[in-house]
Amino acid sequence: MKISTTKDSLIKGIQAVQNAVSTKTTLPILSHILIDAKKEGVRLIATDLEIGVTVRIEGEVQEEGAITVPARKFSEIIKELQNQNPIQITSKKGQMISIESSNSYFKLMGLLKEDFPQLPEFPNNPKAVDSIKLPQKLLKTMIQLTSFAMSHDETRYVLNGILFSFKDKTLKLVATDGRRLAFSEKTVGDVGNARKDVILPMKTIQELNRNLTDEGDVIFCFKENQLQINLGDITITSRLIEGEFPNYEQVIPKKIKEEFMINTQEFLQATRRASILTNQDSQSIKINIIKDKMIITKNTPELGEAREEIGVDYKGGELAIGFNPSFLIDVLKNVDDPDVRFGFIDPEKPAVIKSGEDYTYIVLPMQVA
Repeated sequence: MKISTTKDSLIKGIQAVQNAVSTKTTLPILSHILIDAKKEGVRLIATDLEIGVTVRIEGEVQEEGAITVPARKFSEIIKELQNQNPIQITSKKGQMISIESSNSYFKLMGLLKEDFPQLPEFPNNPKAVDSIKLPQKLLKTMIQLTSFAMSHDETRYVLNGILFSFKDKTLKLVATDGRRLAFSEKTVGDVGNARKDVILPMKTIQELNRNLTDEGDVIFCFKENQLQINLGDITITSRLIEGEFPNYEQVIPKKIKEEFMINTQEFLQATRRASILTNQDSQSIKINIIKDKMIITKNTPELGEAREEIGVDYKGGELAIGFNPSFLIDVLKNVDDPDVRFGFIDPEKPAVIKSGEDYTYIVLPMQVA
């Protein structure tokens, strides 16, 4: 193998695949990046067996071939090379590669391509597989509004991701950890005959979110329990979570007893300030809703007391309800609308925060003294 490329191209490529490099493994090959040089271009590939990331980088292929390099040392070497000079990477028979740039010369011990796990193959023609195309910006917004509600409890494996529900011209994203639920629904144009519910794992969501932009499309290709996500130069390959996602439609209240509009930023900042006086033993804040105002309080005897008041257009009966402030902050800081609709049934039932007609957030209350 012999390629000529630039520092910028290599750095961008390494950054694109680095999250798929395994740092805790008994398989040394998983801490490596595969450099694959073919006449059509140069690719960098990394995988931890759960997720695989492939990126095409700019470079001239003078001799085809492939070899793996230890990701950390390779990255450190490339970062220290001078910016302006081209970089030549060469490997002969065996496991050694040479890296040359101007007056710098390195030899680095790699591993053979044959030892590197092979990622699932998908047909090059998206029409040949079960595929769906979406605008990147739309998907980025939907993930932003739901991903924070994913469960981090590994014993509830089916909740460690986001449900993607494709049906006709609609995409629904749902995430829940059992104490709150985020639901986003968008019209996405015709997705063919797709009627599919799949659960994307948390790490795939994080990697997808990291690479989504405000331009272009993203293509999802499905095959058995595997998924390939095409983002142009970057391709993410992932397994899907197998299991049945909870029936989220049963969780969303059909009728709300009382609701009112409230300024998103005022609600967010007041909640943040009140949350300062929470601690490990006292995590909830108290919200009192009375005529034309919402009062947020936190009283922690060993710390002190906080009180915040926000004017609202509310004419209903008085209500006192407690919440984990983090669960309110998570949604309010991700909503773009200047105002949200805050609804409730009673202090024992979940409260509802809505943004527009296509976003709903359900949060369970907490007991307050």
